[in-house]
Amino acid sequence: MKWAILSDVHGNLEALRATIQDLRGQGARQVAFLGDVVGYGANPNECLALLRELTEWVVAGNHDCGAVGLTDIDTFTSAARTAVLWSQQQLSTENIAYLRRLPLWHQKEGITFVHASPNAPAEWNYMITFPEAEEGFHALAGDLAFVGHTHQPLALAKEAKGEVQVINPEEVILKEGIRYIINVGSVGQPRDSNPQAAYGLYDDVAKKYILKRVTYDIQAAQKKIIKAGLPPFLAQRLAKGI
Repeated sequence: MKWAILSDVHGNLEALRATIQDLRGQGARQVAFLGDVVGYGANPNECLALLRELTEWVVAGNHDCGAVGLTDIDTFTSAARTAVLWSQQQLSTENIAYLRRLPLWHQKEGITFVHASPNAPAEWNYMITFPEAEEGFHALAGDLAFVGHTHQPLALAKEAKGEVQVINPEEVILKEGIRYIINVGSVGQPRDSNPQAAYGLYDDVAKKYILKRVTYDIQAAQKKIIKAGLPPFLAQRLAKGI
């Protein structure tokens, strides 16, 4: 079966719509979402409506939890805090209840779906150093995990007694005896200097993963952010992928 794995939409309706259109054209039969459907962008309720129609395989992200009072936002950047508090005011009662019910991870047939890291998922750790990656692999229950959170595509591989290796995140052929942690990037706010929406496709029969990039109407998303009174930086960064 072919999975589409999405993460970090952050209220960007234009990016989410374009991504859904693309994944349907790719023949994905199942969709998993790795958290942060709200925050930064101007359409939290609309993005939640699309996501809830799309899949039940959804885990919570730190912005989702922050918007409903389940995690401390004092450590967020000023722009992030402003956007979370704004989203909090926009969310419907139904969507608040939905976000509060989301689990921190899902597991299926040796695959872990989690927002930040397999270890201590509620602490929202970033896997950006080799020691942090080692901790993630140590906590990994199966052979494969899909994560988001950093907004940057990344693929890590580790043999049983070997060190963590960084491999090409655009295409991964999974091999026996090797475990993998794959960051699928961000749909709504990429930060790898590529402004196109990012998501992953995984074929669990062929054991093959590919990173997909999707063009969307960035200017429309930017105009909505400005009109909503959110920090202009959140609009500006979309065009640069930073």
